[in-house]
Amino acid sequence: MKTTLLVPVLNEEIGMRQIMPLIDRRWVDQILVLDGGSNDGTVGYCHSQGFDVIVQKERGLRHGYLEAMSLIKGDVIITFSPDGNSLPELIPPLIEKIKEGYDMVIVSRYLAGAKSEDDDFMTAFGNWLFTYTINFLFGGQYTDAMVMYRAYKKDLIGLLDLDKDSTYTPEKFFCTRISWEPILSVRCAKTRLRVTEIPGDEPKRLGGDRKLQIVRWGLAYMAQILREIFYWRRKGSK
Repeated sequence: MKTTLLVPVLNEEIGMRQIMPLIDRRWVDQILVLDGGSNDGTVGYCHSQGFDVIVQKERGLRHGYLEAMSLIKGDVIITFSPDGNSLPELIPPLIEKIKEGYDMVIVSRYLAGAKSEDDDFMTAFGNWLFTYTINFLFGGQYTDAMVMYRAYKKDLIGLLDLDKDSTYTPEKFFCTRISWEPILSVRCAKTRLRVTEIPGDEPKRLGGDRKLQIVRWGLAYMAQILREIFYWRRKGSK
């Protein structure tokens, strides 16, 4: 089983220089940097370190993920934020949990004493609300259904139709582009895939600007979650 560390970036040179040296390259089989159009020194730094880099063409994180698929060599993907929010030392525990047979393992900011130092009141409440809604509607057991930092099997992308534009129809009504972590959590719960969490703090970000579109993303994610009550069944299910 091979593992790819997928690192989305957008003007993250400061974080990359501080965080990436903390990652032992022997932990994973591939490090692939997904650049969203940086205009600082991020891409130059990545090339100097010998990282594989893809510069996405279409706006939006999930479109970047899809553009990266053909270059991903791993059977397992770990999505990792290099801005300081994701702790590098949790990469090996994530991989060990996947090896135990889980389909997805989440680094939870709210499990067993873990904490987010990057949350404000609005983001903390939003994370709680979305996670509670997903658990209530679809029988999930999540403490953190929204976070990027997680490992999951690459074949879930096709199995759960994460690569279909129809999955993200609600984003059109709010003039935004959303990522696939929340719907990945929803559909893993709906299909009773093997999912677990490990605790992991979320430190404050290093440099750069937060990319959150709190209102538009929040509305689009909630509409997408509620739509799942009536929409989509796993391939082959009745």
